[in-house]
Amino acid sequence: MENHSHDPLEFYAQQGQISDPGPHAYRFDDLPTDLPGIVQAIQGVMLHLHWAGRYGVTLTKDRQEEANIRMVTDRLAKIFELQDVPLVQPRPISQKTVGTCRDFALLLTAILRHTGVPARARAGFGTYFTPGRFEDHWVCEYWHAAGNRWVMVDPQLDALQCEALGIDFDPLDMPREKFVTGGQAWNHCRSQAADPDLFGIFDMHGMDFIIGNVIRDFLALNKIELLPWDEFKLIDKSFDEMSAVEKALIDQLAHMSNTEPIDIDPLRTVLLTHQDQLLTGYTQ
Repeated sequence: MENHSHDPLEFYAQQGQISDPGPHAYRFDDLPTDLPGIVQAIQGVMLHLHWAGRYGVTLTKDRQEEANIRMVTDRLAKIFELQDVPLVQPRPISQKTVGTCRDFALLLTAILRHTGVPARARAGFGTYFTPGRFEDHWVCEYWHAAGNRWVMVDPQLDALQCEALGIDFDPLDMPREKFVTGGQAWNHCRSQAADPDLFGIFDMHGMDFIIGNVIRDFLALNKIELLPWDEFKLIDKSFDEMSAVEKALIDQLAHMSNTEPIDIDPLRTVLLTHQDQLLTGYTQ
């Protein structure tokens, strides 16, 4: 169960409702204990929805729907429905569960929390998919006790993707500038230091899109890891339609999400105070 600790490291070492593996928790016990081994195991059981074609896979509509799986316990149930073998055993490509960057990041977060390592998913924008653009993306951060720092990991980037994208950094210890959080993107664009039209994915971009990732990142820091396309209440409101008070709230979320160490008390207080704007319409 979730421990509402005021200590951020204790808070992020505990599962949230979405990351909780539930009855499948024991399945994590046979995984490697080193980060490279854990990430390799995740890549061995999961296929990215938008990269499937690169692996020679054509997904049916039913298989594509797996990207809508919200809870880790349901994700694990699907993994073992496809093939009931230990997580450390790679699946044939056709028997991997289908997800998105959010699901790779969330599964790594859940596994690390299971071992007592503080971890959190982050929503924002990757700089390494399309030159000159910032593409909608999720990663995981975990607390490296020996280094006394949060380490950023992109568990989606396997050998094929690293080669295709020309990745020149370690995905298991990413330079901070390679990923822009939703709040950082908002701050850059609000100050006119960056062009909001460079932030998004496919034909979706701009301040309206950035607002969504500010809120998703803020909620993920509260251990509410939304689906990338969840839209409701303030998250579905355009920048031009927002009042000055609403824009000030997004300013506050962006600031809180990027001030280290993150203070859990005010983070959760803001969530509770503004839950009608941030969570109305959301269902588990």
